[in-house]
Amino acid sequence: MQAAVDFFNRGGWAMWFLLIAAIIGFSYIIERFITFARTRTDPEAFSADLIKTFKDKGVAAAINLCKQVPCPVAKVLQPVLEKYKEVGKDREILEEILTRVAAKELSFLDRGMLVLASVANIAPMIGFLGTVSGMIRAFNAIALAGTVEPTLVASGISEALITTATGLGLAIPISGAHAYFTQKVNAYTRSMEEASSALMDAMLEA
Repeated sequence: MQAAVDFFNRGGWAMWFLLIAAIIGFSYIIERFITFARTRTDPEAFSADLIKTFKDKGVAAAINLCKQVPCPVAKVLQPVLEKYKEVGKDREILEEILTRVAAKELSFLDRGMLVLASVANIAPMIGFLGTVSGMIRAFNAIALAGTVEPTLVASGISEALITTATGLGLAIPISGAHAYFTQKVNAYTRSMEEASSALMDAMLEA
């Protein structure tokens, strides 16, 4: 623990900004992992099961199935089924409600992605700024001393290396998490589109 504190202190002022970036970035990563962990249901299997339920048991049974499954596809299709129960085969109204609820659900799935991308981009910049600051200190020490003495410039060079390493060390896992979550969001988007299209066809053909 003491070694980590010493490492942090030797990094200089930039380490405080990197600490804030780390807290923000990893907080969103944890929140996104929890969110996606709650939506493990296979969208394709659920969609097929939902359409079969709708055809065999009717719209009420399909709505109940959506209520029992905590996944984004179910949250999108449930309002569409409920609207279908009210208005019947009105494509325009059904497509309108589908568009609205899909946009709302996708915005929830996409929440925090911009923050992760921003932190991944900003952290190395802060690290590089700390590097410049450290090198300036090192050269100022040389100028004041009038000679190149390793002990005079060691702290400045150390600060430069620590902030660069920390900034890159933050950017790498956060960038990886951003790419992973982007892939998950894209997969759910495709699943919603396919499931919505299949259900719409089933409702209009019923």
